[in-house]
Amino acid sequence: MVGERGVTLSGGQRQRLALTRALLRGPRVLILDDATSAVDPVIESAILRDLRCSLETTTLVVAHRVSTIELADEVVFLDEGRIVATGSHTDLLASNPGYARLVHAYVDQESMAEDLDHEDAAIDESGISS
Repeated sequence: MVGERGVTLSGGQRQRLALTRALLRGPRVLILDDATSAVDPVIESAILRDLRCSLETTTLVVAHRVSTIELADEVVFLDEGRIVATGSHTDLLASNPGYARLVHAYVDQESMAEDLDHEDAAIDESGISS
């Protein structure tokens, strides 16, 4: 049972439900503003790949996850609200130092967070830090 206003749903479940409701309307243009930020990255990737393959809809995705951006046909890189560069993720990494710095900083931050999660898990399992 969902409950009133979805109070029993997780953030990811709410996002998937909202996306499903939007898709049922059959939009010609779909705008997703961090619409999958609370969804596990593996699930997010599957959702976005399915959207790409099954819809005849133009989809604009506002995202902060590199894994999401990598799936885009075209990336629009903004700095202080202005368009700085456009192109594929790979092209921008090679041609735009600002974009490359931002992506590498994000990846480094994600890597550090994963390392901390692994350390916490080791502490939880053994009771001591490894």
